[in-house]
Amino acid sequence: MLEGLEISEIDFFETQSIVDFRIDSNTYLKEYLESDKLIELKNPLKIGCISKSVQNFGAYSLTNFINFIDSGIPFLMTENIRHNYIDWDIHKYVDKESHEMLYKSHCRKGQVLITMAGEYLGRVAVYNKDEICSSNQAIAKITLNPEHNPYIVSTFLNSEHGQNQINRLKTITGQPNINMSLIKELKIPDFSFDIGRVIEGLISLSIKKRETASHIYNQAEQILMEEICLQDYIVNQGQTNIKTLKESFLETGRLDAEYYQKKYDEIINHITQNYNYELLGDLVDVNKSFEPGSDYYRDSGIPFYRVSDITKSGLSKPAKYLPDNFVEGNDSLVPKKNTILFSKDGSVGIAYKLEEKLDGFTSSALLHLNVKSSKVNADYLTLSLNSIVVQMQAERDAGGSIIQHWKPSEIKDVIVPIISDKKQLEIQGHIQQSFALKKQCEQLLEIAKLGVEKAIEENEESAINCINDKLEELGVKLNTEKG
Repeated sequence: MLEGLEISEIDFFETQSIVDFRIDSNTYLKEYLESDKLIELKNPLKIGCISKSVQNFGAYSLTNFINFIDSGIPFLMTENIRHNYIDWDIHKYVDKESHEMLYKSHCRKGQVLITMAGEYLGRVAVYNKDEICSSNQAIAKITLNPEHNPYIVSTFLNSEHGQNQINRLKTITGQPNINMSLIKELKIPDFSFDIGRVIEGLISLSIKKRETASHIYNQAEQILMEEICLQDYIVNQGQTNIKTLKESFLETGRLDAEYYQKKYDEIINHITQNYNYELLGDLVDVNKSFEPGSDYYRDSGIPFYRVSDITKSGLSKPAKYLPDNFVEGNDSLVPKKNTILFSKDGSVGIAYKLEEKLDGFTSSALLHLNVKSSKVNADYLTLSLNSIVVQMQAERDAGGSIIQHWKPSEIKDVIVPIISDKKQLEIQGHIQQSFALKKQCEQLLEIAKLGVEKAIEENEESAINCINDKLEELGVKLNTEKG
């Protein structure tokens, strides 16, 4: 009768040791209990006991007083926090007055940042910049006592056992969240100084390689901007534009004033009047993905990538999965190598080219673009789609609604600048070099996580041996000296 059910038997007195006296079944999943037993063997201390402070934004009501600007002090959002690194592709900035007002939002070097709510809940990274920036209300800042290494704390919380703790304590009614008091209750094993230094070395090396990769990618962007003379482009902030009925509604079917801002006309005219260009629909085949529905979502299984999991730099670990048998009969929906994933809903206009066949499925908000024209290579086209030329068209077409939606018919009419084959190949070389470095970054982060899990499941000597073996396979030498 009970075949196939997973059951955990817990003494009633054990439930009293769980914060908030939890009795929901999710709290006592088998994998959570196993992780808890392993952690308890490592003389753990709670974050609240090893930290000077744990704080976040402070008051949600102050959000209305923040002055967001086009450039200034970076304002980190939860999507910027990744598993053991920060994505510095920043879209929000605040002025000095807002930054000073929201002092509890400040991020300082060495703090452990953890996302507290929504689909990004449970991502952890160390803030490694000398400059202080601001962050939103759903990012907790943990300032550890000096004797505790933030990098091994971050890596542990991103590991299987750390994530099991976070998932065990989070509330799952409505929007998932984990509050400040629960974060303070998270247990950290008593790691030695030596393994902490090794893990810090791995994360630091990964950060340096990521910075180099970003610099090389920026060079590719600069080549494109110079080729189409937009390297010094300043967006026209004019609020008025005069259009006849024939030039506006009768041509586009749009009545919203935002659609006709001068900045859109300027950049499109700059391309169409001075350079070769093609419509996107003439360069690629556009294929739609699908949406299985939330009833199919799982915490493990086949990765299911949504818009929240994609940036122009790559894909992050998805928050949702599909059943293992979902692939049966649906293999044709799995995007192949060199397919460009392109977002049409939510954060529209994000493009990322797959370096190999995807290990899962994508949501209906991501289109699959496959190059069919010899006029562009896939790397150059992806860069162009992420450039200001296409981003302006995305902003224009998808604006005017609370949740942005970019129609596939509009996407096919996107204007793409065409530059010489020689320059396209130069851009392609930069992009491929950049992504090769980013792949190494991910490998180093995975080695760090594997090392921490080995230290918990076996011992630190085994963990360090495992790390050294993996580094030797990669041909990477690690400098663990301070400074």
